[in-house]
Amino acid sequence: MTDFNDLNGKVAAITGGSGVIGQTLVRGLCDAGVKVIILDLKPASDAITASELAKSDDTSLAATIGASVTDRESLLKARDEIRSAFGKLDILINCAGGNKATATTAKEFIKRDDNDLDGTFFDLDIAGFDGVFDLNFKGTVLPTMILAEDMIMKGSGVILNISSMNAYRPLTKIPAYSAAKAAINNFTQWLAVHFAPSGVRVNAIAPGFLLTNQNRFLLTDEKTGDMTPRGKKIISATPMGRYAEPEELVGTMLYLLSDTSSFVTGVVIPVDGGFSAYSGV
Repeated sequence: MTDFNDLNGKVAAITGGSGVIGQTLVRGLCDAGVKVIILDLKPASDAITASELAKSDDTSLAATIGASVTDRESLLKARDEIRSAFGKLDILINCAGGNKATATTAKEFIKRDDNDLDGTFFDLDIAGFDGVFDLNFKGTVLPTMILAEDMIMKGSGVILNISSMNAYRPLTKIPAYSAAKAAINNFTQWLAVHFAPSGVRVNAIAPGFLLTNQNRFLLTDEKTGDMTPRGKKIISATPMGRYAEPEELVGTMLYLLSDTSSFVTGVVIPVDGGFSAYSGV
């Protein structure tokens, strides 16, 4: 198989489908003829977004259902709604995630003669740390636990997790986000092995650096719009010399979801402009 025609008519649910990456993935899925259900905390406000993303007169191509990725009961309710309106899922994309300022250190390093620990690891808000881990890691595990059951029962399906470059090389200042994404990589591999005999595949994409609502405050100056020193470091460590565009994730997504990759499971594919391969020299 050399195309993605097998995806036409499949049913997919995506968490975080209203975010910068999520919206782009939804568009790519709809373009391939996939029926997409966006799971979102605020379905009423995002219902128009779903139909707009489908770019089609066929309103059955995209819908939004209210659900929290960290709330079991809301996910069970969403599963029932999906079954009633669309049937059993073929695809689950775990895209919900993000960072919090309260789980971010102001300083990159603690120096030997630094007597002021404000803004360091010791000043982190553990509640913020918990929130980041819950959203990213638990918010991948729990939707999979609830929504992938139908795939196991029918003996086919694909799960795609959205990881990050931070999973490979943790960035300074964001320990919670880096640890949570590393956990997603490990979970992807574990679940791929666990599910392999059932006919359900599990893979992940690790995007390089995009400008999103979650990281914009770290990478750009709010007043001038110029890159911060941190943003400049990222670009200098990316051999292709730029940030990724969300659309550049779509091809890898379609490959991993389609039968083109029918013998691929347990992998995490970087889409990073060479960041993970570059030693800096």
